[in-house]
Amino acid sequence: MTTESIFAGLKVLDVASFIAAPAAATVLADFGADVIKVEPPVGDMQRWLSSVPPCPRAEANYCWHLANRNKRGLCLDLKSPAGTTVLRRLVEWADVVITNFPHGVRERLHLGYDEVTGWNPRVIYADVTGYGDAGPDAALPGFDLTAYWSRSGLLSSTRDVGAPPTVPVPGSGDYGTAMGLYGAIVTALYHRERTGRGMSVGTSLLAQGVWAAGTFVAGALAGGTAFGQHNPTAPTNPLMNPYRSSDGRWFMLVVTAPHWPRAAEAIGHPELLQDPRFADPESMAENSAALTELLDATFRSQPLAHWREVLDQARITYGVIQSPDEAARDPQLRPNDIVVPLEGDDALQEIISSPITVRGVPKEPARRAPDLGEHNEQILKELGFSDGEIEQLFRSEAA
Repeated sequence: MTTESIFAGLKVLDVASFIAAPAAATVLADFGADVIKVEPPVGDMQRWLSSVPPCPRAEANYCWHLANRNKRGLCLDLKSPAGTTVLRRLVEWADVVITNFPHGVRERLHLGYDEVTGWNPRVIYADVTGYGDAGPDAALPGFDLTAYWSRSGLLSSTRDVGAPPTVPVPGSGDYGTAMGLYGAIVTALYHRERTGRGMSVGTSLLAQGVWAAGTFVAGALAGGTAFGQHNPTAPTNPLMNPYRSSDGRWFMLVVTAPHWPRAAEAIGHPELLQDPRFADPESMAENSAALTELLDATFRSQPLAHWREVLDQARITYGVIQSPDEAARDPQLRPNDIVVPLEGDDALQEIISSPITVRGVPKEPARRAPDLGEHNEQILKELGFSDGEIEQLFRSEAA
């Protein structure tokens, strides 16, 4: 067993805003990378998301810590000539540069690929866009709600028939996209390890959203027949449907065809196995409303505790539909380090860890995200700026 951090010595420059790109840098930091978070003088907008509805109100700035823990913070005005001088030294220092500024904006800020790799040819240049590098909408700004959820077909596919589209959990598409960008960065690092050459990698919110909706989008590519939005009273598969117990708790039932006999016996309806309407998945689909009505009445007859015992004993797969408050208290989270202690913030004792486990290699302890410009002097000294130069950078408000 090794205890050395996987990315110890890896230097990462996070010049990005909001969630997807910074969260990818956080995963690298979790495994020991030295990540410098660069923010404009007004701060990254992510700093204020914890107080913007529909994000829950809380004393702690949990959104900021979630996407930026374990980093050092540098405040830098990239629009100033002095800021460009600092940026160049940062790029020369870095192994990985991460950004998500739109094309055009990044070039004006001296963060374009050509300029960055001119300063450091071995650097891994990683970026996130809304809609990709090419095509008619490549220059459009994108958020997870628009590019990941709405444009991809995912939001249309995650609602019941007749219901209007809803608003997904803020940042949910961003955090999924962060893992895609992390994978791209690790792929590039492996390539550099073998060849010594840097490279440009990236992903887009649209690409990640289409990947998440892949079953339905690939079906459309194949000319498949769509079943349309989910109908809870007559679903295409009654054995893959939410049901409600007598005490008002919802759970998602997922019974595959080989387990249908065991499920029917367990819920007290063995006669269903002799009913030709439910003899196979095709018959069940044709008689979906009838079977759904029967299952619904059955599950509404007993409380959740009863069905937990029955379904667990029969080894039938289901999942209780929990609120975020319930999920935060789920007994599986802490033993598996899904939720971990957070150091350095009295208002927030725990944080969600990144969803990767490398067995035998512990992650870095989660430390609070930096205050705005918290490590300016420390970082500038490491980059070789003299005390006088640092004072001048402070006076000019470039740093």
